[in-house]
Amino acid sequence: MMILIAGPVRSGTDGDRQLIERNMQKLDQMALQVYQKGHTPVIGEWLALPLASAAGSQEIGDEISESFLYPVAHRLIQSCDAILRMPGASTGADKDVQVGRALGLSIFHDIEQIPLVHAS
Repeated sequence: MMILIAGPVRSGTDGDRQLIERNMQKLDQMALQVYQKGHTPVIGEWLALPLASAAGSQEIGDEISESFLYPVAHRLIQSCDAILRMPGASTGADKDVQVGRALGLSIFHDIEQIPLVHAS
């Protein structure tokens, strides 16, 4: 399965770059676990941030990045089979789950809910 990892990135950080980076590292670590279960993990920011940068964004949260973050994630979800919603308050992750549910995707809330395809 292709599984979108959805969780807090900017929520609760008050724009602090170190806290944002720490949240991204948590998403990356969860993506690794999904991969090790034999699936293909994706994170919207992996696609949105380079696109926003190419369009002139200077930092996550500026007007240009805002024009890419949710739209890219929502396009990406259309190609996914499931969403793994990580813990923590996040309006963006909640929107991702809403979009996924509307598309009939499986929504997981714990890595243990995701079936093992093969160990890597």
